[in-house]
Amino acid sequence: MAEEEEDFSSLPFADRFAHKNWKVRKGGYEDAAKAFETTPDESDPVFRQFILDPGLWKGAVLDSNVAAQQEGVNALCTFLKYGGLPACTRSRNVTITPLVEKGLPSAKASTKQSSLEALLLYVELDKADPILDDLLQGLSNKQPKIVASTLAAVTALYHAYGVKIVEPKPALKALPKVFGHADKNVRAEASNLAGELYRWLREAMKPLFWEQLKQVQQQDLEKLFEGIKAQPSPKQERLLRSQQAAVEKAGPVEEDEGAAEEEAEEEEGEVQAFDLAEPVDILSKIPADFHERMASSKWKDRKEALEALHELANSPRIKDGHFEEIIAILAKSMKDANVMVVTIAANCVDVLAKGLQRSFVRYRSRAMPPILEKFKEKKQSVADALAQALDSIVASTSLSECLEDILEFLKHKNPQVKAETLKFLVRSLKTTRDAPSAPETKSIAEASTKLLTESTEATRAGGAEALGTLMKIMGERAMAPYMDSVEDNRKPKVKEYFEAAQVKAKHKPKAAPPPPKAAPATQKRSGNTKKTAPGLKPPVKRASTPQSNNPSSPAPKPAAGRSIPAKPGSLPKSGLAAPSAGLKKKLPGAGPPPALQSPRRTISPLSEDDSVPAPKFNRGLAGRPLGKPAPTAAAASPTSTAPSGPSGANLAELEDLRSDKNRLLRTNDDLLSQTSRLTSQIHELQNQNAQLIEDHTRDVLSIKAKETQLMRARSDAEAAEGTVQRLQRENERLKRELSRAVRQNTGSPPLTSYPSEDQIYRDGTSSTHPQQPPPGLDRYDSHRSERTRSYMGSPSEEKENGGPIEEGSGGGGKSERPGISLSRSESASVNGRQECDESGKPVENWKRATEVTNQLKARIEQMKAKQGLARQQR
Repeated sequence: MAEEEEDFSSLPFADRFAHKNWKVRKGGYEDAAKAFETTPDESDPVFRQFILDPGLWKGAVLDSNVAAQQEGVNALCTFLKYGGLPACTRSRNVTITPLVEKGLPSAKASTKQSSLEALLLYVELDKADPILDDLLQGLSNKQPKIVASTLAAVTALYHAYGVKIVEPKPALKALPKVFGHADKNVRAEASNLAGELYRWLREAMKPLFWEQLKQVQQQDLEKLFEGIKAQPSPKQERLLRSQQAAVEKAGPVEEDEGAAEEEAEEEEGEVQAFDLAEPVDILSKIPADFHERMASSKWKDRKEALEALHELANSPRIKDGHFEEIIAILAKSMKDANVMVVTIAANCVDVLAKGLQRSFVRYRSRAMPPILEKFKEKKQSVADALAQALDSIVASTSLSECLEDILEFLKHKNPQVKAETLKFLVRSLKTTRDAPSAPETKSIAEASTKLLTESTEATRAGGAEALGTLMKIMGERAMAPYMDSVEDNRKPKVKEYFEAAQVKAKHKPKAAPPPPKAAPATQKRSGNTKKTAPGLKPPVKRASTPQSNNPSSPAPKPAAGRSIPAKPGSLPKSGLAAPSAGLKKKLPGAGPPPALQSPRRTISPLSEDDSVPAPKFNRGLAGRPLGKPAPTAAAASPTSTAPSGPSGANLAELEDLRSDKNRLLRTNDDLLSQTSRLTSQIHELQNQNAQLIEDHTRDVLSIKAKETQLMRARSDAEAAEGTVQRLQRENERLKRELSRAVRQNTGSPPLTSYPSEDQIYRDGTSSTHPQQPPPGLDRYDSHRSERTRSYMGSPSEEKENGGPIEEGSGGGGKSERPGISLSRSESASVNGRQECDESGKPVENWKRATEVTNQLKARIEQMKAKQGLARQQR
């Protein structure tokens, strides 16, 4: 046994995975898992054979031995953990269904847990959509145990990764079916799944499946949801590999982690019915007479038209389209004299804003001002409807986009319009998730401060509440400059609203500006140090003025009457040797050099040093002060760096720009991830489409082949039917000929009467009056036995031959051909026929009958031969 085990261990994994002995398979699974754990990276050759042949894992998951199956599923988990994305994408198509059918419903808890871990790893490595699709297919299985375990696995996926990673729509659509299952365990797991989805989606999940449940099921779920409502918002417990890499790259920063967690919670809370529902096209369903009824002079017609529109638009998600005319009609209805028409129009704006969401932005400027203007209506029901419509508009757009109209109507002459607009502003500040920018904060604070001095109490209270809510968002320090202009007796009211306000947006403290200040300072210092070292050369070019020294050397030449244009040619040739000669000739050439230096000095930025180089040239080239220009540059640098520092307003604006940039980057990342997800879905759909086309083509070809076979069978059946009919006709004809031949032979003495056709084919046992043959017939039968048996193949021949029918040698009454028995007179006639053979006349009749019989036999043989050939051809 030990030698065999050593031989088994030397086999490749593929052979050990497919071995007949379960112990060999189990050992192969264990060794494969150990080999995966010791690999340095995902590109190790150990993974290659399993990636190229993923069918090995199907056999491991479906292993018939329980112990071997457990090790096989454990090896699959290790393979996924260390094999990375290639291991996931190559093996999931062949392992998910076996895990659902054999792993999840296993009786061993360890196997069940390992199967669930494998499913979680598949989601962690890539994405959840393919895994969820294969899992939901298990819900149609006939075994309740498999359906219940599949529901438990789906619940575990949502619990670990949340609805942001695992799409909730397919599971929600499958809930009504499993709630109607006959097995109680399946219904219990369905309730657990519904509770888990409610933790993430809350009330937004109900429009997708709630109406399809029975009332008793709805009541049970409501009791279950009551206990979940008190729980805090769930968080993603398990990160994807991509998320893990991003966290490792970002590094452990406590503040950033806290901010990221808050942002994640906010994003999770934004799941609404709009995100889950399918878009509904309502433009095509609007009645054709809608515009006519809205233009009617009867308010009931207008009211009924708006009610029909509200019923159509009251859906979680509306398909985007051209709603300009509808919004224009609704805006015009805000000025209607009938308050019921105004209320229903406001309700229509409410449902349209909720159903269109961000698509409603282009209609905001048309719909919002008439609603704010209508706040002058004193009826509370109308004001409530208008306020609800405005809240939906802000939720669909943003506070920044609506702020201009809000601030404009805060200056309205009507106090009620001001009060209602202030209430709307306060509600918007409490519900917004983006803190106002610095200019927006200034505008809101100044407008609210002015309203503190209004004559009406509602307006003053609204201004104080707006300031307090804004302070809750921005912070006391940011609002301190605006609070200085508030009277002291009104500040306690503002503080009271500040403490009681509950907001969703928080202004981020500007802790980032100090590092940018330090960074430019270091750069400037480093820049100055860099300029001092190489700055020695530029001062040499400007202050050493070899250009001034070189012209000073040939100064006597122009004095001697030579032309000045010869000097440029002498400059490059002189090099550094010219100054030594120029030192001796400096005084006589003092006049011309300034004229030559003036164009050169325009290049240098310092004009005060014109008189400095003259005394320095007396000391020669080596005596030039190289350090002199450096202090001038150093002196100039402080003057240039001092005013370069940014002011506080610039820094605030810079921070706002940075925050906008970060927001845009996050939006770009989300769009990129969404694009990649949609691209992958497109590829999968293309593959599915190709597979469906291939299956359809194969089905069409098989149908055509079946049709061809059916046509052949029909033609063969028709041919056979024709042959049968032809043979029947031939048989009838032969019967007629036989009966004709029998009638011709009726004049012969051997038989006075022939049996009828029914008697010929009737069984001898059914004869009602059997007759025993006479003794004289026995001798006649023994004399003619051989000749009679030669043509006894058919009843027709017996009729023609008129030979003996029964065997008399046995002495019994059993005939050779049943159905015919001879009387005594017939036997006497037979004896008489034998005696009359010598006369010749009976002999001729007998010969003729024999010829006819032979002809009939020949025709029958031909028919049989033709029928045999036809069967062979088929």
